[in-house]
Amino acid sequence: MNEKSQVRDVYDAVADPTRRKLIQMLADVEELPLHEITVHFQMGRTAVSKHLSILKEANLVIARKVGRETRYRLNATPLKEVQDWVSFYEGFWNERIAKLNLLLEEKK
Repeated sequence: MNEKSQVRDVYDAVADPTRRKLIQMLADVEELPLHEITVHFQMGRTAVSKHLSILKEANLVIARKVGRETRYRLNATPLKEVQDWVSFYEGFWNERIAKLNLLLEEKK
């Protein structure tokens, strides 16, 4: 599979704390060039670029060339899959807590 057609799983992409920090950073701005992103990390430009590439493969980041620099912006749409999965478990735990509360009230 060539690099252009590779699609990475969104869960794999957000599993790394550095990539989650990148997502959060890009959520707060319209777009940022690589050199402005890199200053927020204690790693080199190449390492930050690799993390951004993984986010691009999961379609979480969109890159745009402006002259010699590449600017990055967040595409939050794939995060909906994560939200849907987590929200199922929110309902699961709310139901369990409600049942526990009923049991505790019965014990009084």
